Amino acid sequence: MAADQEITQQREEHSGGGESSRRDYADPPPQPVLAASELRRWSLYRAAIAEFVATLLFLYVAVATVIGHKRQSESDASGCGGVGVLGIAWAFGGTIFLLVYCTAGISGGHINPAVTFALLLARKVSLPRAALYVAAQCLGAVCGAGLVRAVHSPPGTFARLGGGANVVGDGYGRGAALAAEVVGTFVLVYTVFSATDAKRNARDSHIPILAPLPIGFAVFVVHLATIPITGTGINPARSFAAAAVYNQARAWHDQWIFWVGPLTGAAIATLYHEHVLRASALKALGSFKAG
Repeated sequence: MAADQEITQQREEHSGGGESSRRDYADPPPQPVLAASELRRWSLYRAAIAEFVATLLFLYVAVATVIGHKRQSESDASGCGGVGVLGIAWAFGGTIFLLVYCTAGISGGHINPAVTFALLLARKVSLPRAALYVAAQCLGAVCGAGLVRAVHSPPGTFARLGGGANVVGDGYGRGAALAAEVVGTFVLVYTVFSATDAKRNARDSHIPILAPLPIGFAVFVVHLATIPITGTGINPARSFAAAAVYNQARAWHDQWIFWVGPLTGAAIATLYHEHVLRASALKALGSFKAG
């Protein structure tokens, strides 16, 4: 009989449906918007340095893969050279998986201004932290793309191969490109919220979820879908850095798409996860039950 009770208790704990698991869980308090006291803490600057280095490494691997693929394809008359679209998608998604895994415990592993913007809207980071993160991400991204340019000599090679810059693909309009960036970033940010949801982790503690894995896989599948349309931005720092180092008119002409699209997609994903799936709005306003 005691054994049966123990088994029943274990099942309740593993199902996440036990009363104790619901009682013990509490949503983390929202971060203050300004939180000026953070500016006096070394942990903030350590986190910003982690974001800088991670975004630098991300841009280096990602842009180097794109340039290397184009360079190999150019020298291969059969047209089979390079890693192809699948290899580029793996490079982006795999690098994000590794870097989020390495930096999540220090900075949260944003590596993307759109992700930082979404977490700011969700009150999970303060405005000073978000601003410092975005600055570090953009600067790190420029350094990473610049390193790729230095490696791929002679200097004209980088420019001739497009510099890894995001542009609207041939045969696609700006509306299609903007929609692709919005939807692609929605998928990414929605995955970020789902993979890092503290309530879900408490409820489904019997299911081990390595958060960087679904995040990296989201980047991978989005690249498969949108590389032909925009080269896949979904990260304003990535798009800005490649355009800044490439510095050709075509890259700057549609740069707004790679900021408006990701930030819009991030905002929509935040509203969907926080106010529909998590029902934050209903908690604040009460329920829809008839009086």
